[in-house]
Amino acid sequence: MPHWFTRLKPGASPRTHLFLTSILWTAIGFFLLYRGVLYLQTDGVLVLVIPGIILGSLKSRYILDKSAFKGVERIKRFGDNTCIGAVYSWKTWLLVAAMMVFGFIIRTIPISASVTGTICIAIGWAVIYSSRYGWRQWLNWGK
Repeated sequence: MPHWFTRLKPGASPRTHLFLTSILWTAIGFFLLYRGVLYLQTDGVLVLVIPGIILGSLKSRYILDKSAFKGVERIKRFGDNTCIGAVYSWKTWLLVAAMMVFGFIIRTIPISASVTGTICIAIGWAVIYSSRYGWRQWLNWGK
């Protein structure tokens, strides 16, 4: 890699990567929760937040926790000055893109706001809950 390119690379420590992945998962999760509540308010069925949280907890436990754990373990092996874009593997970046496309599709197909809201709540909660792996490692870094 050319020397000038290396100097321009936005590098960071593993602890910074852990913070970044945790804050991203948490922020995206809260955004989806907020959006889900707005959808459920539209249909007047805020009670569907409860099944959304239950579904999200299951999604977190059986799907996202594995991905979050692997991502955190990968970041812990980073050296200092690792490119900030390496916070996620290529496979994970593709998953993020697929989830964004899925979100767009869900919002554009003709389904009720109740269903869309419950899905947003479930995914938002799952992402927030699974972010605990990153937060735990970030808080305990160097101890």
